[in-house]
Amino acid sequence: MEGQVLEALVLKKASSFTRALFHGRKVWRDDGSDRHRFNVSFHERTFFRNGPAHRSEPASSFGLIRRQFDFRSIEIGRWVTNTERDRAAELFHDALCDLMLILQGTETLISLRGSLALQYGTGGRPGVSAHYDPRQRSFALAKNAGPGSIAHEWFHAFDHYIAPKCFHNVPNSAFASAAWLADASPIQHPLNQRLIACFRAILLQPNGQQPSALFHHSAAMDKALGQLYYSKPEELCARAFEAFVQDASIKNHFLVKGTKSSPEAERGLYPQGEQRERINALLSDYFITLGSALSRTRG
Repeated sequence: MEGQVLEALVLKKASSFTRALFHGRKVWRDDGSDRHRFNVSFHERTFFRNGPAHRSEPASSFGLIRRQFDFRSIEIGRWVTNTERDRAAELFHDALCDLMLILQGTETLISLRGSLALQYGTGGRPGVSAHYDPRQRSFALAKNAGPGSIAHEWFHAFDHYIAPKCFHNVPNSAFASAAWLADASPIQHPLNQRLIACFRAILLQPNGQQPSALFHHSAAMDKALGQLYYSKPEELCARAFEAFVQDASIKNHFLVKGTKSSPEAERGLYPQGEQRERINALLSDYFITLGSALSRTRG
């Protein structure tokens, strides 16, 4: 039933694509958790990366990460060894710095102006290696997490953070992507219009009259699995963001991987072809413009 409601919302959005005004509605969503599931320890593994060096010494620390990005807090689990902690810090630091370069943004963008908390080896859920908790505004990565989940979870945090800055009168739990789909009233600003254009390209066909191929593939997967997950707007947009990050010239498999060659990609759960190119161009335009605005503010 929930899947049918969601599909109806997408169809409704497609049919009302040319409206000049948006009408406030209740934003539908669930707990916002993600379900990347892995059981392989990563602290002794290497991950492909071709980005620039981000520090003079090979080693890093979570203290350095917090100081550089101004995260609200960073919590390390009691069962994490010093070796695991230090290796994780190196991987996190490179991934976050690479993401900042890909987005052409600032440290404040990555920490969402100091509102985002990080947890490593604590704060997670059984069987779930990475998730974003909107109630605590925290991104948790399990000690034995699989590679490639940071970009996905960071976009969940961004999607949640930006919602009240993009739409009027949305609940504290709202994601901007879900708010747009539910016809929340947008706050008029050029940046918001750019972000809405991204949501539109992810969820709708170019003519705005039908749901996108990405949505159809995701809804079909949910139907086959008897669940409502892949076709949720916040999940569709997080996977589209993953594809955008993986297509950048900087490559970091701890940050993102699997959007081109994975069982999920083979089933059409990531944007493909022309839609992928169109989404990438719109996300690039949005984040370049946002990064420029943030740099002017910082300067």
